[in-house]
Amino acid sequence: MANILVVDDDVRVCKMIEAVLKGQGHFVVTANNGTDGLEQATKLLPDLLILDVMMPDLNGFEVCRRLRSSARLSDVPVMFLTGRGMVDDRIEGFEAGADDYLVKPFDLREMELRVEALLRRSGNGKKNGNGATPKQLEAGGMRLDMTKYQVEVNGRTVQLTPVEFELLHYLMSRAGEVVSAEKLLQEVWRYYPGTGDPTVVRMQIMNLRNKIEPTPKSPKYIRTRYRHGYYVPA
Repeated sequence: MANILVVDDDVRVCKMIEAVLKGQGHFVVTANNGTDGLEQATKLLPDLLILDVMMPDLNGFEVCRRLRSSARLSDVPVMFLTGRGMVDDRIEGFEAGADDYLVKPFDLREMELRVEALLRRSGNGKKNGNGATPKQLEAGGMRLDMTKYQVEVNGRTVQLTPVEFELLHYLMSRAGEVVSAEKLLQEVWRYYPGTGDPTVVRMQIMNLRNKIEPTPKSPKYIRTRYRHGYYVPA
């Protein structure tokens, strides 16, 4: 059972999601605007936040940014659930720190699967063979700090969101290996085969490149093998 916070100004949507997730055995709290959502998040410390974008007081993007800047809440997985499905909206959502983005109207079973995947991913730890968490990982000219969600690259230290960190960690730990978007959805996001949206991977790769690449359109640290996937050079 997980503690899930649903923030949406449409009360009917909140009740529908609450009923579905409670039916799966989860504890669900709802809020109908961004300010109340932040207050509830601080009290509940949820395992997952499902967040609308267009809301009174604070929109969902700003709520997500504030979560990511909070020491207590920065690791909470966030899934946007919104009618704003344009590419620019998705980019803004992922730049704000979202882990996933589901556009209304949505299929309830798809939402359930994505919730399950995000909860599986957030419960996954990165450990070495002795059971201890390594402090740094170096590959492809980058040094990943395992304790601060930061990467050192080209003389700069860059702060990463939790999902950006896990994505980069996965690629760096397999330097030289080309990894498909489908495999990343399964291994990083924990989606079952065929249930994830490759757009999620593309957007997060784009975010990472914008943060770490000197020239994002000609990447040297996170490269693409056309029609095959992504890789960090060995």
